[in-house]
Amino acid sequence: MRRLLGLALLGAGLLPGIALGQAAPPAGETLRIIAGFSPGGTSDIMARLMAEAMAPVLGQRVLVENRTGANGFIAAEAVARGPVDGSVVFQCPMGTMTISPELPGLTLPVDPGQDLIPVANATLSRYGVAVGARSPYRSLQDVLAEGRKRPGALSYASAGGGSAQHLSGERLSRMAGLQLLHVPYRGAAPAMLDVIAGRADLIISNLGDMIRQVEGGELRLLAVGDSGELEGYPGLAKLPEVVPGLEVVGWFGFCGPRGMAPEAVARWSGAVRTALENPELRKKLLGNGLTPLFEDQAAFGARMARDRRLWGETIRAAGIRAD
Repeated sequence: MRRLLGLALLGAGLLPGIALGQAAPPAGETLRIIAGFSPGGTSDIMARLMAEAMAPVLGQRVLVENRTGANGFIAAEAVARGPVDGSVVFQCPMGTMTISPELPGLTLPVDPGQDLIPVANATLSRYGVAVGARSPYRSLQDVLAEGRKRPGALSYASAGGGSAQHLSGERLSRMAGLQLLHVPYRGAAPAMLDVIAGRADLIISNLGDMIRQVEGGELRLLAVGDSGELEGYPGLAKLPEVVPGLEVVGWFGFCGPRGMAPEAVARWSGAVRTALENPELRKKLLGNGLTPLFEDQAAFGARMARDRRLWGETIRAAGIRAD
């Protein structure tokens, strides 16, 4: 993985950033959100919806630029080494900010806790537990009962070793007293395909990545990962109620480079808050499995620190390494 990360960074041709030292970009300049994942995914959709809604608030065009690779760190480095005047921010996902820095054996080009600062959170990425539509398991309780009866017989798919899906399965195993078999894939899409086909028993993933398969009848949603109601699914089980103390929820917010002007932080944060008051934007976010949630710099920073501790504990307890 270290070799692949190095090759990805070399191939990206990133240039050293220049700290411009000005409080705000020149009037009329296009603002940029650097996103670390491919167009069409939940992360990219959130970035584009927010960019469109924030542009009139900021009074400037906001462009989403995808710099994919290295689990978001191509994009993270571009922002960390870029201008500090507020013209560029990083669309920062939970995994990049809190999981990758805790994985032993993974060499990162930047330290999210040192080289990037929180600006504002915009959405929660709700998770769910799902099985294939032809699965014999009709409820999460069925899965837990079978898992306790046959240790190691049930498998769960993930987007790869060290991913949020992997760690969520580890937490479920540990907290529910199970022994589940982890089956890693190269991304969430192939993982879900094998769950649909019955080659893996279940998956714990963000709703944005699997809601279309649930609505299309290919996956059966057994539980939502937090204690909130899921619109359109009355009576759906809630993971914290079935397994007390276990909650799985992600987020997508915005971060800036260390040294970003406070006025620029306040400007972006205010734009996020105002944009999220738009009913049409909220509807679009909810339709993509995202729950609108504004958190200012302090609250977002506290969430990051708390989640980094939680995922770090899970990684160490399970002995997970990036290599």
